Amino acid sequence: MELHPDLSQRAVLDTSSLPWTASPMAGVERRMLDRRGDEVARATSIVRYVPGSRFERHSHGGGEEILVLEGTFSDEQGDYPIGTYLRNPVGSSHAPFSEEGCTLLVKLHQMHPADQPRLVIDTTREAWLPGLVPGLEVMPLHAFGSEHVALVRWAPGTVFQRHGHPGGEEILVLAGVFQDVQGTYPAGSWLRNPPRSVHRPWSEAGCTIWVKTGHLPNTQGPDGSDA
Repeated sequence: MELHPDLSQRAVLDTSSLPWTASPMAGVERRMLDRRGDEVARATSIVRYVPGSRFERHSHGGGEEILVLEGTFSDEQGDYPIGTYLRNPVGSSHAPFSEEGCTLLVKLHQMHPADQPRLVIDTTREAWLPGLVPGLEVMPLHAFGSEHVALVRWAPGTVFQRHGHPGGEEILVLAGVFQDVQGTYPAGSWLRNPPRSVHRPWSEAGCTIWVKTGHLPNTQGPDGSDA
């Protein structure tokens, strides 16, 4: 299966309007955002566990990155309530489940093999740091090489300077409304801005976003030609 597989192209989706599709395990469904491959795939999805559902033990040949959006996600190593950011490195395995049900942002097969530490962060307890402009707060979650992951909180009326993303940018709007010259993105919007993209975002109403930068391959040379 291929779904928005061209990482050099911009993609914007309203995740709340996408259909839920079944996974191989009963009670676990997903809304697919981008995908290259079948059940073993480079994939970004919104995943929903109904209460009491379980997934069989499996390994992550390309790693797994999770943000818990609703409910509580669990595996044999612990319980991860709403707001938990979790990274299971390449080669890890687990048997996940959810007693009360949960909804997750899940990214598969997108980790560097050398990025090995397992990571669990309760974002409801972490401190917010001042951003680059007034009204902006940042909660750094992870960095490896050119890749950076953070939560960013925008006060109403905050405007950011025009800037570029040499390694691309991916955003999930968690609350409020995020904006740029290409559109308005309410909670549930997923954006993937390709390498070398440029924009000047703002938020009139205020918002909170999960943002990942520097992780998309740049296939162009410095003059814009194919490398």
